[in-house]
Amino acid sequence: MNQEYKITEHEYDVVIVGAGGAGLRATFGMAQKGLKTACLTKVFPTRSHTVAAQGGISAALGNMGKDDWRWHMYDTIKGSDWLGDQDAIEYMCREAIPAIIELEHYGVPFSRTDKGEIYQRPFGGMTTNYGEGVAQRTCAAADRTGHAILHTLYQQSLKHDAEFFIEYFALDLITDDDGVCRGVLALKMDDGTLHLFRSHIAVMATGGYGRSYFSCTSAHTCTGDGNAMALRAGLPLQDMEFVQFHPTGIYG
Repeated sequence: MNQEYKITEHEYDVVIVGAGGAGLRATFGMAQKGLKTACLTKVFPTRSHTVAAQGGISAALGNMGKDDWRWHMYDTIKGSDWLGDQDAIEYMCREAIPAIIELEHYGVPFSRTDKGEIYQRPFGGMTTNYGEGVAQRTCAAADRTGHAILHTLYQQSLKHDAEFFIEYFALDLITDDDGVCRGVLALKMDDGTLHLFRSHIAVMATGGYGRSYFSCTSAHTCTGDGNAMALRAGLPLQDMEFVQFHPTGIYG
């Protein structure tokens, strides 16, 4: 590597790029298993765009009436206009149930019913019995679900001694001659210095790229940095045309 610029080197078992919901859960999980873990993020973790998620997370817990993950799967496939990866949808809907319980145990303050169970509300497209009724399936922490999840997972990551490099902008994946990823090169944003994070594993959890478009309500941090890093490393990207615009009626 060209040493024209001074590069500070770090060594970790695993490096995670991004500190939203996915990045923090990966960071916490790796640190919990005893791996020396670094998380790089260009904004403070609790300011990642997951903080904007208000509505909640759907899982067929059945707290408000009979429910089944298969009904959830049907709704998701139908909502994707039958274009979704049905194996992935099955896994997501089945595993959403223990994932919600897991988040509850970590400390996410979900809204409650009078009986003390996680409150669930109806949400668009959610049905019972394959479209016959209306399902109350969405779990929320008031209207601050993403905010609550970020704070909880950040606290858990710190508890398990994960190391955070805040306001570090990931530039590129470092690969060897065989194309194997060996780490991440990042820019420390406050002083412009370069930092090389060597690792056995690199996890990309860099969020969306809504700001690639002229009109979008995503935060200005959603610029597709990780997607570009993956492309430059020769990795394939799939289904790039499926971008969520919120609200769905926004002119694009």
